[in-house]
Amino acid sequence: MIRWLRIGGFILCAVLSMASLSGCRHKPDEEQVRQAIASLAHAAETGDTSGVIKPLSDDFDGNAGDLDKRALANMMRLIALRGDHVGVTTGPVTIEHRGDRMVATLTVTLTSGGHVLPDQLGVYQIESAWRRDDGQWRCYSAKWKPPMP
Repeated sequence: MIRWLRIGGFILCAVLSMASLSGCRHKPDEEQVRQAIASLAHAAETGDTSGVIKPLSDDFDGNAGDLDKRALANMMRLIALRGDHVGVTTGPVTIEHRGDRMVATLTVTLTSGGHVLPDQLGVYQIESAWRRDDGQWRCYSAKWKPPMP
């Protein structure tokens, strides 16, 4: 009887160990970047300023100095204060590995339910650079082309 309890306990421990190991598996790096992009787009649509800037590094640089993390947060706050809505539709994301960093390229369509920044709405081609900071993938640079006709 004691022998069966030991064998049963060993099997139970083995099963629990396997279950905990499968639960500890982390998502592939590319999937983490794709999820960060989707999360950022969703946050922009819902007016969640902290959600928009969360995947950005502290030294984020947009369009070679046109927009930093703080300026983006302020723009999101302005949109929220005005009660405007920005629609964000993303196209497929292409990811290219460059050493220990990644570059994600995608098309984004911006629409508005209000009158905020009407000259900046449209379709953009975006190239964003990502690196791992404190165990998380963060966007540290992004370049975008003006709205396409």
